[in-house]
Amino acid sequence: MKNWNTIVLFTYGVLSLFFFIKGFRETKIKKNAFGATPYLFLFGIYVWGDAVVFGAFWFLVTFTSILLNDWILFLLILSLFWVVRSFGETIYWLSQQFSKVNREPPEKLCGYKIFQNESIWFAYQITNQCISVIALVFSIYLSKVWLLSKF
Repeated sequence: MKNWNTIVLFTYGVLSLFFFIKGFRETKIKKNAFGATPYLFLFGIYVWGDAVVFGAFWFLVTFTSILLNDWILFLLILSLFWVVRSFGETIYWLSQQFSKVNREPPEKLCGYKIFQNESIWFAYQITNQCISVIALVFSIYLSKVWLLSKF
């Protein structure tokens, strides 16, 4: 693994630990588990409750990758994470689209200026479908690269 790979992983891991701590405080002490975290998208963290789980997860993944000296493994886990995360988000927004309970008011969602009604829900749904496809292709490619590097 190159020096810059280690620096990126170390930074990602330290940030993940920070987000875990902040998420824990927001969730446990402030009772703000559903508070939005729009700037933590790259970590798959959409609300502070996510930060508790994903912060710990990414901390462990990054430092395991550093210990194993395996950048490709980190990228593979990252892409597989996005396959699962985006698939779950697709189901979530599909469910919201047909639910009688409005848990996500359209006017409070990013992108409402473009999709100015409940159509924002299917925009979120198909965006996550696109992320699923891209992440799945990367996962297949990285699986091949990772396996070839090991055998």
